[in-house]
Amino acid sequence: MVEKLKEEHAVDVEWRPFYLYFNTPPEGRELPDHVKRARANGSEERLRSIANSYGMEFVSTKRIYNTRLAHEATEYAREHGMGNEFHRVVFRKVYAEEQDISQWDVLRAAAEEVGLNADEMQREVESEKYTADAADQVRWAYQIGVTGVPTYVINNRYAIVGAQPYEVFKNALGQIGNQKD
Repeated sequence: MVEKLKEEHAVDVEWRPFYLYFNTPPEGRELPDHVKRARANGSEERLRSIANSYGMEFVSTKRIYNTRLAHEATEYAREHGMGNEFHRVVFRKVYAEEQDISQWDVLRAAAEEVGLNADEMQREVESEKYTADAADQVRWAYQIGVTGVPTYVINNRYAIVGAQPYEVFKNALGQIGNQKD
């Protein structure tokens, strides 16, 4: 869907970090009860349906993963011109392959898949080169009121929250384009 939006509307898309559960320990944690209830009430089927409509697999995670390393690895990928590609592979590894993105073997495999140097990525992330930048971006997201993932921020002014059908984005871009500043 993102690729279709970029093609049809000449938009730039950048993935930025956000911690939905900012206090997740490095080993991750069990799903909160409210998430389990939401899944039981149909949210999982809705997400699966949207993913399938774009030819994507969707499998709900069994745990909450600590995503700090993944966000910092994404900053490495962005710095090397492969941010969106890396993010797409990491997303697939979580939501189609049920892999834990807090683990270096998963992140290294994603890096290699998109042609990045996995050794260099791990070395630079472990040196904390991207820690402050990722933390600043997370703070910014909280400051502008982001509360869910994904949240799409358009022109630093408008937000679309959650996995939404293509038409929602198309309509929003049309309305924004029709507004006068």
